[in-house]
Amino acid sequence: MRKFIFAATLAAALFTLNSCASLPKARKHIELSKNIMDIGRLNADQLANYFMSRNAEADREHIKNFAQYYIDEAAVEGVNSDVAFAQMCLETGYLRFGGLVQPEFHNYCGLGAMDAEHPGEQFPDEQTGVRAHIQHLQAYGTTEEVMLVNELVDPRYNWVHKTKYVENIYGLAGTWATDPLYGQKLETVLTNMGYY
Repeated sequence: MRKFIFAATLAAALFTLNSCASLPKARKHIELSKNIMDIGRLNADQLANYFMSRNAEADREHIKNFAQYYIDEAAVEGVNSDVAFAQMCLETGYLRFGGLVQPEFHNYCGLGAMDAEHPGEQFPDEQTGVRAHIQHLQAYGTTEEVMLVNELVDPRYNWVHKTKYVENIYGLAGTWATDPLYGQKLETVLTNMGYY
């Protein structure tokens, strides 16, 4: 009888704990594709939530709108918006910049940034900068016969589209970036993004 009472009490206590609204819920992880040409799974809210967890000083509404540019521009060209957004986070230090590329360049992927004399390409606004980034990824992720849908704004597109081809983030090491761990760094960002 004692065992029965103990078991019933324990079951009631567990039920109460599990139904308590104040307990944090474990986040379900979403496995995100590492392929450049793919469909992103995260929406603008999820991308903004992830971004804000890494740069809480940013304006969340602005970041949500910025994330929507990535989703929309990537969808047009068939590029994985999750990969593009992850790369933007890595390349800009979550829009903190601090390297050759300056915020007013609207260059979110280090396009053309080599040294002080070549600090990177500049674009007139955020959406154009995002479009250039998406187009550059499309240049890497497709073969030469695949054409762009939107008007070309990436000044380095044709050189890459004729000389490089990689299917996933790991192929960007040694091509997009000289860092041999570049693909693994992008993988880490994507893995973390999958919790939001």
